[in-house]
Amino acid sequence: MTVKAYAVTKAKGDFEPFEFELGDIDPYEVDISVESCGICHSDLSMVDDEWGMAQFPLVPGHEVVGKVSAVGDHVTHISVGDRVGLGWHAGYCMMCDQCMSGDHNLCSNAEPTIAGRHGGFADTVRAKAPSVVKIPDGLNASEAGPLLCGGIAMFNPMVQAGLSPTDSVGVIGIGGLGHMGLKFAAAWGCHVTAFTSDAKRQEAIDMGAHDTINSRDPEAIKTAAGRFDLVLSTVNVPLDWNAVLSTLKPRGRLMMPGAVTDPLDINVLPDMMFKQLSVGSSPVGAPVVIRQMLDFAARHDIAPVNEHFPMSKVNDAFEHLRSGKARFRIVLDRD
Repeated sequence: MTVKAYAVTKAKGDFEPFEFELGDIDPYEVDISVESCGICHSDLSMVDDEWGMAQFPLVPGHEVVGKVSAVGDHVTHISVGDRVGLGWHAGYCMMCDQCMSGDHNLCSNAEPTIAGRHGGFADTVRAKAPSVVKIPDGLNASEAGPLLCGGIAMFNPMVQAGLSPTDSVGVIGIGGLGHMGLKFAAAWGCHVTAFTSDAKRQEAIDMGAHDTINSRDPEAIKTAAGRFDLVLSTVNVPLDWNAVLSTLKPRGRLMMPGAVTDPLDINVLPDMMFKQLSVGSSPVGAPVVIRQMLDFAARHDIAPVNEHFPMSKVNDAFEHLRSGKARFRIVLDRD
């Protein structure tokens, strides 16, 4: 099979039309005819080779929605014609303790969709069957792509924290990740506070926040001392993390779906020790949690706020992403 795609041939390069061949499908693989594909900041990091793991030519795209065009002989949970999604992982070893325990996203041999294989900026993408999930009928498939990476990055920490509907949640940064966190936590039943600028206050309220805190005002943050059971930080810049920790209740958690690359300046005393606080992160989610998230989104009519570009305009879409003006996610639609 000849696949038509868009690829970059060098770090920070422009996208160009690209073709490659797919061999025979193996018994546990699935081919997806791509209908749309979200652009995640991780795609930009791979294009720029920020993590030193990009292989060129590179076809990004790991927020894929499309219809199954072929399945291997041993694939039983989906059929040709099903509308499905594919996220960050395109395969797992299926044998390690993590996979056998249902924590596939922690598999040390997991196969990223856009590392060592070509992703969803293409007319067809191939993946191992366990990574492919059905899109619920009640979900608008054309808008669902960003849920498969950005959405699960926010939903999984809520599951791992054992979040209760009576809990109080803070979300730092109301952008591509944070706005989905607001929607999920509000639908969960939690009291939700957005850490954002005054200019974004009304927008945050409209998306589910019950109140806001000016994230640039240290005095405002002090007024939230001991308020939250869980704080989700989506920013990738250094903050006064000790001030953030002070907003947690005893046994509270600071979870960081945002990829902070700088070391954290955190004091164990007094808050972390005496309030038994935790700081952590998590990589996307296991397939079962992704399915739960999609069902939850369908039940509560939750969708990302997306801007759409035709796939042939992928260079324009990346320029828009680099500008920081995207509101809030970008989706490429097959021309």
